[in-house]
Amino acid sequence: MSGLTSYLSGQAAENTVAADYERRGQKVVAQRWRGTFGEVDLVARDGDTVVFIEVKKSRDFLRAAERITPAQLQRIHATACEFLENEPKGQLTPSRFDVALVNAQGATEIIENALAY
Repeated sequence: MSGLTSYLSGQAAENTVAADYERRGQKVVAQRWRGTFGEVDLVARDGDTVVFIEVKKSRDFLRAAERITPAQLQRIHATACEFLENEPKGQLTPSRFDVALVNAQGATEIIENALAY
C-alpha cells in the first residue's frame, strides 16, 4: 500500500470509528490530537470520562490488533497524560483507553478499556 493510500485508508477508518462513537452518544472532541510525545487517533467523551481511542485497520481484526506495539502503548499513555493536563481535574479526570479494530470490509470492533496501563 502506498503512503497516500495508507494515509487515506487510516483516515477513513478513523472517520468510521468516530461516527460509531457519535451514534452511541459519545462525543468525539478531537481527531489525531497531537502532543509532545505523539498522537492519539481519537478522543471522545463518555459522560465525565475522557476516552482515548487507538484505531487499527488491517485485513482482519486479529492482524489489526497485532499491530499495537509496546512502544505505541507508551506513546499513547504519555500523550493522553498531556491531554489531561488541560482538563479541569487534570490527571484525576476519569479516563479509559479503547482500541477500535477495522477490517478490510470496513467492519469495526470496539474494545473498551483495552489498553490498561
